[in-house]
Amino acid sequence: MVNAANEVAVARFLKGEIFFTAIAAIIRRCMDAHEVIEHPTLEILDKVDKQTRAYAAQLFKD
Repeated sequence: MVNAANEVAVARFLKGEIFFTAIAAIIRRCMDAHEVIEHPTLEILDKVDKQTRAYAAQLFKD
């Protein structure tokens, strides 16, 4: 989940969509929104990865 948020945030920074300092803020917001799932299946991990990427892409759009 952290890696997914980081990848999206860095990509947005490189495109000039966000400031460098927003990278950590996006990761933190994604972590805060995440619910811990003990012993997740691969399907759940895939779902969480996609949800995190979508959420990170929407943050700081204003």
